[in-house]
Amino acid sequence: MAVESARSSFDLRSAQLPVVAVVLKDTNIRVLEVELAERLAADPDFFDHDPVLIDLTQVREATDPVDFVALRQVLRSHHTQPVAVRGGSAEQMAAAHAVGLMAAPDAMPARSAAAEVREVIREVEVVREVPAPLSNALVIDRPLRSGQQVYARNTDVVVLGMVSYGAEVIADGNVHVYAPLRGRAVAGARGNTEARIFSTCMEPQLLSIAGVYRAIDSALPADVAGKPAKVRLEGEKIIIESL
Repeated sequence: MAVESARSSFDLRSAQLPVVAVVLKDTNIRVLEVELAERLAADPDFFDHDPVLIDLTQVREATDPVDFVALRQVLRSHHTQPVAVRGGSAEQMAAAHAVGLMAAPDAMPARSAAAEVREVIREVEVVREVPAPLSNALVIDRPLRSGQQVYARNTDVVVLGMVSYGAEVIADGNVHVYAPLRGRAVAGARGNTEARIFSTCMEPQLLSIAGVYRAIDSALPADVAGKPAKVRLEGEKIIIESL
């Protein structure tokens, strides 16, 4: 007699979700608190409970311990959710685990981060042409008002109207704005360091490529402010250049 198997109430599947990586360069959490507040002063609600990965690679040799309790409090105060750590020493990883942070695998086990950066820079130097939007790019043919957000998953986003202050365009690929860009633009949201941001009128509130952020707190140089410009990533630095 055949026995009918019970219907499962759930499935187990792998999932790849975008996270914000916070790369610690100092174990003094007070320093992080001050600098993070300064960077997000223009837009304190930039994050919307985004998951955060804490990267300890650059402080793994530090003799002073990391206060993970204080670190979590600082990150949560900016509407993020710290969930994991990576790259720390055995002691640091154990301390992080003790406060509920999970261990994540190193992002580049086979090659150093510096080697990856050098490779990206070489490719940027070879490819000088502005790439055309992908054929399946998400096209937005209206202006984006403050508070509106658009996300292009696994492709480019093309905006034909103005991106107002307080609006946000996000793409896993490139961001193209054929109008004034006055809000926030995030390219390479899933870690694509080769992603670019383009606008015919560069006046952004914030720029980000592959998790590296630059808040525009002061006027841009005259050769790019309010003019056609492109944005790329060089190492951990956002570069804005005229088109």
